[in-house]
Parts: sequence; C-alpha cells; structure tokens
Amino acid sequence: MQVRSVAIALLVAHVLSLLGFSTYAVALTQLQAQWGLSNSEAGWIASGFFIGYVATVSTWSSLTDVIDARRIYAAGSLIAASGSIGFAIGAEGFISALGFQILLGIGIAATYMPGLKILSDRTTGKEQSRFVAFYTAFFGIGAASSLFLAGQSLPVLGTNWTFFLCALGPLLGALIVLSRTRPLAHERHPAAIHWSWQRLFPIATWKRVLSDRKCLGYTVGYGVHCTELFGSRTWIVAFLIFSAASLPAGTVTWVSAASAAAIVSILSVPASIIGNEIALKIGRRGWIVISMVMTSLVGVAMALAGGSHWLIVFLLVAVYSMLIMADSATLTAGLVSSAEPGVKGAAMGLYSLIGFGGGGVLGPAIFGFALDLSGRGLTPVSWAIGFATLGLGCLLFPLFDWWLHRTNPFRDR
Repeated sequence: MQVRSVAIALLVAHVLSLLGFSTYAVALTQLQAQWGLSNSEAGWIASGFFIGYVATVSTWSSLTDVIDARRIYAAGSLIAASGSIGFAIGAEGFISALGFQILLGIGIAATYMPGLKILSDRTTGKEQSRFVAFYTAFFGIGAASSLFLAGQSLPVLGTNWTFFLCALGPLLGALIVLSRTRPLAHERHPAAIHWSWQRLFPIATWKRVLSDRKCLGYTVGYGVHCTELFGSRTWIVAFLIFSAASLPAGTVTWVSAASAAAIVSILSVPASIIGNEIALKIGRRGWIVISMVMTSLVGVAMALAGGSHWLIVFLLVAVYSMLIMADSATLTAGLVSSAEPGVKGAAMGLYSLIGFGGGGVLGPAIFGFALDLSGRGLTPVSWAIGFATLGLGCLLFPLFDWWLHRTNPFRDR
C-alpha cells in the first residue's frame, strides 16, 4: 500500500509539473500573428523547449545515480516555473520566446526522468512495469491538462496571465514529491560528486548502454516515436483550426480547438497502458512495430481529411493520438527493464536525450519547415506532407529492428 501511495503521489506531481508544457502550442496561432512569425520560426520556438531539455537531461539523469533524485526534481520544478513566468512577463518576439521555452525545457528535464527514477527505484518486477506504464501515460494527462487549462484561461486572462497560471503547477508538484516520498538508504549518504565532462556527458557509460542491443533498439525507437509525438502535439491545435476553416465563422476557434486537442490527449492515455499490457502478451518488439506503422499511415490519412466534416477529422485525430501513445509505455518499460542497475540513470538520460533531442527538437521545426515548403499549410496536401515527414522514421523502424536483431519481432517475448 505504501508503494502505491508513493506512486500515486508521483503521478499527480508528474501531471502538475507539465502544466506549462502545452501553453505555447495553444497560443501559437495567436502569437504567430501578433509577432509576424513564419511557420518555421513558430516551430523553432516550440523546439526551444526540447533544446533546453536535451542540453541538460543527461546531466540531471546521470546525477540521480549518485545523489537524491528528489532534490533534482525540486530544483527542476523551480526552473520550469521560472520559464513560464519569464515567458509571461518578458517574451516579446522570436528570440525572447525561444529563450524562455529553453528554460522551461531545462526545468522539465530535471523532473520527468528523475521522477521516473524515483518511481522505478521503489518498485520491482511486473509492478514496476505497470507503474512505469502509468507514469509514461500520465505524460499525456499532463499535456492534456496544460492544453485544457491554457485553452480555457487564454480568452479570460490573456496570454501573460495564462503562462503565469501554468507556472504554479511545477511548484505544487515539487511540494508533493518532497512531502510524500522519503530518501532511500543510498540517497541519505550520497557519494561525493566529482564534476567532469564524464559526469556531464558520460560517453563511456552511454557506449556501455548502447552495446546492449535491446537498449539500443528501445532508444532509437523512442527517438522516432518522439519525432512524431512532439511534432504533432505542437501543431495539432493549428491543424484543427485549419480543418474547421470551412465551417461557419466562429464555430471552432483556437480555444475550442485546444479543448478538442486536450480531449484526444486524454483519450490516448489508456492506449499507452493497454498497449503495455498487449506488449507483455505478444512481445514488446512486435507491438512496437505494429504501432509505429499504423500511426504513420493514419497520420497521413488524417491530414488528407483536413477540411472535411469536423467529426471525421476529430475521430481521426483521436485515433492518431491513441496510436502514437500505444507504444510509448512499452518503449520506456523495455528500456528500464533492460538497463543494468548501475547505469540505469545514465541509460534513462540517454534515452530521454535521444527522444527529446532527435524527436522533440527536430519534430516541431521539421513540421513547420515542411508546411512552408509545401504551400504554407493552406491545403490538406500540405498538412499531409508535414505529418508524413514526422512519421517517416516510424515507418522505417521495422527495417532497423530487423537489422538489429535479425529475428522475428513477434517471436521475441
């Protein structure tokens, strides 16, 4: 019961820590018009979050192997709150907005994987796999909560106060983690930290992690998964607004589009948990291959349906969102169970670095660039090219999996 209590506390804190995650995505079209940004510039601001995340996640995660991860979580919460508050009072265009999004990414880098480390250190076996699945799935709840909160508050409070309101989430999350968890024995007497490039960028440890083919597969899989996940989450509200352009004026605004995006994000949460259960039965590799191929194909079909009946678009967005999340927990649980105990923190840091770096940094920017090159997002074909670009890595992943293991993924249990 004590383990479940700690897990629930970490899940609640996880959701609160992400309240600033989707605020910019909701305000994107408004700020783009206000500041005169191109699609590429708007995409790069979204990528700023992941630039900050990638620049620091390996350091934060590696440090959890030698010091109390709870302290790292608290520090990250303060930094994340500062990023949202800074955006509220200081963002005036491309450069300043990019800077505050980077700061937000630095903060969440110190909460997401360290929070998972706190959880995984206190659970084992199938219980660990299921709690990890819930933790990963709750990222969707956090993103949805951010979408909903921003979508509801923007028309009432305006952009600045909305960013300030979302900054309260990480602070509350830190209070919950510090009050509901206790340090483990090795965390009460942490080892002395010797700062070096090896500590900041543990190359030798990463090589050790990647020499394990299972860890390599899950890490690369997470990278292409995140490209599609974060690229689509950045632009989904804008896509819904585009799809509603043919409806009577005012029927679907950026506010209701944000609410729709929040709904489909919530609907995708069970998909991650159920997907993990399916993977435990048919094998992780097989389930990952199925999910990635289906997601890429549905994404293109969804984009081509843009501008058709709103209900059709909404249903396709919901299916697409669920398919994206269907292998998320499976990838993370696979990495956590495969990594050696002594390097688990570094392995999780590298995993997150590849996912949020290769996927998070490039996904939103590539999508915006693809839109600019294919008609500036003014036609369904332009959006289809954007979603196809995001899904290319997932579509090719089965070939990489075969090259890596040279065995049938559906026979690997």
